[in-house]
Amino acid sequence: MAEQTLEIFKKGIPIFTMLQDENRQQILVMLCKSGKLTVNQITNHLSLSRPAVSHHLKLMLNAGILSVSKAGTERYYSANMNSTLDLLKELTDSLEEDIRNGAKE
Repeated sequence: MAEQTLEIFKKGIPIFTMLQDENRQQILVMLCKSGKLTVNQITNHLSLSRPAVSHHLKLMLNAGILSVSKAGTERYYSANMNSTLDLLKELTDSLEEDIRNGAKE
Protein backbone atom coordinates (compact mmCIF):
# COMPACT_ATOMS: atom_id res chain seq x y z
CA MET A 1 0.00 0.00 0.00
CA ALA A 2 2.93 2.36 0.57
CA GLU A 3 3.35 2.66 -3.22
CA GLN A 4 -0.22 3.97 -3.48
CA THR A 5 0.51 6.56 -0.78
CA LEU A 6 3.59 7.75 -2.68
CA GLU A 7 1.50 8.11 -5.86
CA ILE A 8 -1.05 10.22 -3.98
CA PHE A 9 1.77 12.39 -2.64
CA LYS A 10 3.03 12.85 -6.22
CA LYS A 11 -0.44 13.88 -7.41
CA GLY A 12 -0.55 16.44 -4.62
CA ILE A 13 2.79 18.12 -5.33
CA PRO A 14 1.27 21.08 -7.25
CA ILE A 15 -1.20 21.71 -4.45
CA PHE A 16 1.34 21.27 -1.66
CA THR A 17 3.68 23.64 -3.50
CA MET A 18 0.96 26.28 -3.67
CA LEU A 19 0.01 25.88 -0.03
CA GLN A 20 3.54 26.16 1.35
CA ASP A 21 3.55 29.93 0.78
CA GLU A 22 2.16 31.95 3.70
CA ASN A 23 0.68 34.64 1.45
CA ARG A 24 -1.24 32.06 -0.56
CA GLN A 25 -2.42 30.48 2.69
CA GLN A 26 -3.77 33.86 3.79
CA ILE A 27 -5.50 34.40 0.44
CA LEU A 28 -7.06 30.95 0.53
CA VAL A 29 -8.36 31.35 4.09
CA MET A 30 -9.71 34.79 3.19
CA LEU A 31 -11.55 33.36 0.19
CA CYS A 32 -12.91 30.43 2.20
CA LYS A 33 -14.35 32.89 4.74
CA SER A 34 -15.61 35.49 2.27
CA GLY A 35 -16.84 33.34 -0.58
CA LYS A 36 -15.54 35.48 -3.42
CA LEU A 37 -13.35 38.57 -3.70
CA THR A 38 -11.73 40.72 -6.36
CA VAL A 39 -7.99 41.31 -6.60
CA ASN A 40 -8.46 44.80 -5.13
CA GLN A 41 -10.48 43.48 -2.18
CA ILE A 42 -7.81 40.88 -1.44
CA THR A 43 -5.02 43.46 -1.79
CA ASN A 44 -6.77 45.75 0.73
CA HIS A 45 -6.47 43.01 3.38
CA LEU A 46 -2.82 42.10 2.76
CA SER A 47 0.50 43.90 2.85
CA LEU A 48 1.22 42.90 -0.75
CA SER A 49 1.11 44.90 -3.96
CA ARG A 50 -1.71 44.33 -6.42
CA PRO A 51 0.68 42.71 -8.95
CA ALA A 52 1.93 40.34 -6.23
CA VAL A 53 -1.63 39.35 -5.29
CA SER A 54 -2.47 38.85 -8.98
CA HIS A 55 0.58 36.61 -9.35
CA HIS A 56 -0.43 34.47 -6.37
CA LEU A 57 -4.00 34.21 -7.67
CA LYS A 58 -2.76 33.12 -11.11
CA LEU A 59 -0.58 30.39 -9.59
CA MET A 60 -3.42 29.16 -7.38
CA LEU A 61 -5.86 29.24 -10.28
CA ASN A 62 -3.45 27.18 -12.41
CA ALA A 63 -3.07 24.66 -9.57
CA GLY A 64 -6.84 24.24 -9.48
CA ILE A 65 -7.46 25.46 -5.93
CA LEU A 66 -9.28 28.63 -7.02
CA SER A 67 -11.93 29.46 -9.55
CA VAL A 68 -12.77 32.79 -11.14
CA SER A 69 -16.01 34.29 -12.41
CA LYS A 70 -16.75 37.57 -14.14
CA ALA A 71 -19.41 40.10 -13.22
CA GLY A 72 -19.22 43.11 -15.50
CA THR A 73 -15.60 44.23 -15.55
CA GLU A 74 -14.74 42.56 -12.24
CA ARG A 75 -13.17 39.13 -11.81
CA TYR A 76 -14.19 37.39 -8.60
CA TYR A 77 -11.95 34.70 -7.16
CA SER A 78 -13.24 31.94 -4.90
CA ALA A 79 -11.83 28.82 -3.28
CA ASN A 80 -12.32 25.67 -5.32
CA MET A 81 -11.22 23.06 -2.83
CA ASN A 82 -13.35 20.00 -3.67
CA SER A 83 -10.67 18.11 -5.58
CA THR A 84 -8.00 19.22 -3.10
CA LEU A 85 -10.05 18.01 -0.14
CA ASP A 86 -10.72 14.72 -1.95
CA LEU A 87 -6.97 14.30 -2.51
CA LEU A 88 -6.21 15.06 1.15
CA LYS A 89 -8.86 12.58 2.31
CA GLU A 90 -7.42 9.95 -0.05
CA LEU A 91 -3.94 10.63 1.31
CA THR A 92 -5.12 10.44 4.91
CA ASP A 93 -6.95 7.16 4.27
CA SER A 94 -3.91 5.68 2.55
CA LEU A 95 -1.55 6.77 5.33
CA GLU A 96 -3.87 5.36 7.98
CA GLU A 97 -3.99 2.06 6.12
CA ASP A 98 -0.18 2.02 5.86
CA ILE A 99 0.03 2.56 9.62
CA ARG A 100 -2.49 -0.21 10.33
CA ASN A 101 -0.65 -2.59 8.01
CA GLY A 102 2.70 -1.66 9.54
CA ALA A 103 1.39 -2.31 13.03
CA LYS A 104 0.34 -5.84 11.99
CA GLU A 105 3.80 -6.76 10.76
